Amino acid sequence: MDLSRLLVIVAIFTANLVKNTCYSKSRGNSRWTWPQREFRGTWVATVGNLDWPSSSQLTSDQQKLELLQILDKLVELNFNAFIFQIRPTSDAFYNSSYEPWSAFLAGEQGTPPTPFYDPLQFAVEEAHARSLEIHAWFNLYRVQFDRNDTNGLAENNIALRYPQYAYPYGKALIMDPGASEIQQHIIEVFEDVLTNYDVDGIQIDDYFYPYPEQNLQFPDNTTYMDYVEKGGDLGLDDWRRENVNSLIKQISQTIKRIKPYAKFGISPFGIWKSGHPRDVSGLSAHSALYADSRKWLRDGLVDYMTPQLYWAIQSKQSFTSLLQWWLQQNSIKRHLYPGIYAGRIVVSDWSLDEILHQVEESRKVHGCCSLGNIQFRAKYFLNNTKGISDMFIGSLYQFPALLPEMDWLPKIRPPKVGGVRVAGCSVTWRSDKSGLTRSYAVYKRESWRWNLVVVVSNNIHQVCLENGSYVIKSVSRLGNENSPSKILRIKGNHCYKSF
Repeated sequence: MDLSRLLVIVAIFTANLVKNTCYSKSRGNSRWTWPQREFRGTWVATVGNLDWPSSSQLTSDQQKLELLQILDKLVELNFNAFIFQIRPTSDAFYNSSYEPWSAFLAGEQGTPPTPFYDPLQFAVEEAHARSLEIHAWFNLYRVQFDRNDTNGLAENNIALRYPQYAYPYGKALIMDPGASEIQQHIIEVFEDVLTNYDVDGIQIDDYFYPYPEQNLQFPDNTTYMDYVEKGGDLGLDDWRRENVNSLIKQISQTIKRIKPYAKFGISPFGIWKSGHPRDVSGLSAHSALYADSRKWLRDGLVDYMTPQLYWAIQSKQSFTSLLQWWLQQNSIKRHLYPGIYAGRIVVSDWSLDEILHQVEESRKVHGCCSLGNIQFRAKYFLNNTKGISDMFIGSLYQFPALLPEMDWLPKIRPPKVGGVRVAGCSVTWRSDKSGLTRSYAVYKRESWRWNLVVVVSNNIHQVCLENGSYVIKSVSRLGNENSPSKILRIKGNHCYKSF
C-alpha cells in the first residue's frame, strides 16, 4: 500500500534545532489517535508588554533574548505556530513606512530600538529557523487605551494625520471605521507588511467598532450623515457593519493579490449573536461590535477562523456548544482553530483539566474542520504557570504535527529529499537550494502505520534515530509534502535518548 494511504491525517508539530540528537519516544497506549496534522498556535501579545518585550526599557539584545526564549519554549512544547502582535495601537513593531515605532518597544512612540534592529524581521527569521509559522497580528482601529496617556503620540500617528476621525470613546482613542481615508491607510499598512516581510499569515483580532461603554454612543454621526447626504440608504447599524465588511473584503483581496499563499485569519469575539446557539447568551458581536464574522466565514474571505471561545465547557457560554455552532456555520469548510484562554488558570482559577478538555473537544470534531487551537497567551507557557507547559508536553502535545493543508491555497511541492545516507544511528541528506522546502518530516513505522516522530527546519540535514524503519519527506511552507525517501532501516545502535 502507498505510504500516503497509511498516514493518519491528525498529530502535533515540533522543530528541533540540535544536530546529532537521538529521537526515541513510544506512543504506547495513548488516550486517542495522535493527530499528525494540527494547528498549534499561541498569541504573543506586545500591547502593554504583556508577553514581549517584558519592558519597554530593555536593550535590543535583551529583547532578542526574550523573544528567542519564547520561540525555543514553543519548539520544546511542540507548538508549530505563533501569532505575533505587530500593530497593537496604530503603531509598529517593524520598520513601517506608514506608522510610528511602538512605545512598547523603546518607551516612546516613534523611537526605534537602540541599537537598531527590526523586531518583525528578526522574528520571521528565527521562527522559520525553528520550523514555526509566524502570523502577523493587527488591531485595526485602536490608537490608545487611555487618551490621557502622558506617553503621547508620534507626529506620524494616524490620529494626528486625521484628527477629524480620531474619537475619544470612554478612556480610549479610536479611529472611525466609516472613514474611507482610514480604510485606505489600513490597507496600505497591510500592503507594506506583506511586501516587505516573509510572514506566513495575517490575523485580525476581535476589536472592530469598540466594545460598548455604558451610556455612551460612538461619536461617528458626522461620517454617517455624510454617507446619507450622498444617497446612502442603510440604517446606522447596517452601515457600520458594512464599513467593517468592506475593509475585511479589501484586506482579504490585498493578501491574495500580494501573497496568494499567505493565510488570512480572524479571531472574533466568540458569540456572533446572543441566542446563537440557542442555549448561549451574552454580548452580541454582530450588534455591539458590528462584526458579522459568520458572513466572512461563509463568504470565504478568511482561510481560518479563530473564534475566541473563552468560556468553560460547563457554563452559560459553553465552549462546546459554541464550537459546534461555529462548525455548523462553516459551509465552505474553511479551517477553524478555536481560541482557548489558557490564562483562565490564573484570572479565573480554572483547573488545567478544563484547558485539556477543551483541546480534546476541539479534536473530537476535526473532520468538520476543527483542526487545532490557538492559546491565549505565550507567557503562561514560557513560565509554566501552574504546570500548564508540563501538562501540554506530557499529555496533549507529546508528539509533533505538521500544519493542516488548505486545499484552496496554491500547492507548493518541494523537491523530494535527496542524498539520504545512514551511518549507525545518524541519518543525513542533501540540502535543498530551491527555497521551496520549509521543513523535513521524519516518519517511523510503528505497528500498522507510519507515525510522525521528528520535524526539523530546512537548515538541518542530520538527525539521530533509534532502531526502526523510517522515511523522510520534504515539506513546503504550506505543509505540502513530496513523496517519501526510500525506507531507512536503523539497527544495531544504542541511541535511545528521548527528544
